[in-house]
Amino acid sequence: MNSPTSFYQRSLRNGVFFAVLSATGFSLKAVFVKLSYAAAPVDAVTVLAIRMGLALPLFLWLIWLSRSPEQARLTLADGVRILLLGLFGYYLSSLFDFYGLEYISAGLERLILFTYPTLVLLLQMAVNRERPDSRTLVAMGLCYLGLGIALVHDIRVEGGHGQTLLGALWVFASAVTYALYYMGTAAVVRRVGSMRLAGLAGGASSVMVLIHYAVSGNVQQLASLPGAVWVHGSLMALISTVLPIYWMALAIQRMGATHAAAFGNLGPVLTVFASWALLGEAITVYQIAGLALVLFGVSRLSGAKAAPQPAPSSRLRIAKP
Repeated sequence: MNSPTSFYQRSLRNGVFFAVLSATGFSLKAVFVKLSYAAAPVDAVTVLAIRMGLALPLFLWLIWLSRSPEQARLTLADGVRILLLGLFGYYLSSLFDFYGLEYISAGLERLILFTYPTLVLLLQMAVNRERPDSRTLVAMGLCYLGLGIALVHDIRVEGGHGQTLLGALWVFASAVTYALYYMGTAAVVRRVGSMRLAGLAGGASSVMVLIHYAVSGNVQQLASLPGAVWVHGSLMALISTVLPIYWMALAIQRMGATHAAAFGNLGPVLTVFASWALLGEAITVYQIAGLALVLFGVSRLSGAKAAPQPAPSSRLRIAKP
């Protein structure tokens, strides 16, 4: 018969396993996008439409998986909030991100996105009319110093500083819209539930993306795309969109929201090494220095006095999809 201690240790190990899986899945998203761009002359909207079109049935699976007799019935106000979260989350945030990846490396993209906690903090302080303390300012300064080092390095290596800056601005816009999405989840997640909300908001985003593509894209082009684009899109939908949400939920069940969320810090590191292994992107001292400063700054923000404290269940959305 297993003792309570051995049961707890086994549960913790399983939680770590699922949290690492989730961080790995999210970190591979940019790599799959870059591989899609390399496989055929496709634009951001086409790649995003493939991702979200294939992810839509999986989001419906999340909604089915999260069903419970105790679920609150959705009101009209809930529906409006979910649509807004879908607009800012997987639609605008992903669209801006995919635009940016046309111009910058996957490693730099992940670093820029990883600064979104600083944006959440600034937005929350603006809403509450608070001033950041010195610890918060230092942590934010470290984040953006590290980001600046990585950005300057990419400009020097890649050349074409205009395109690199444009890509960085697109990805920063993605981080801003994701920060708005993250703040919005706190107002809805207690009532709707984290996994159910992820499925509903993701499904709404998928429909928005598909409408966007139907209006502005070339639907006939889909049939002529090489198989590699569809393979990468399928992997993106499964491994880097829906399954990481499910894995994070399993991790939270086994080790708690705070410990599970901490594994999101692995994301930028995993992206840098996956980009090196799969895309041939170089790893330099400047990138490592920038990465270290961003990670350290974000970790310091978590203990800052003015840092936002979302509901435990909303921590499911810590990792950037």
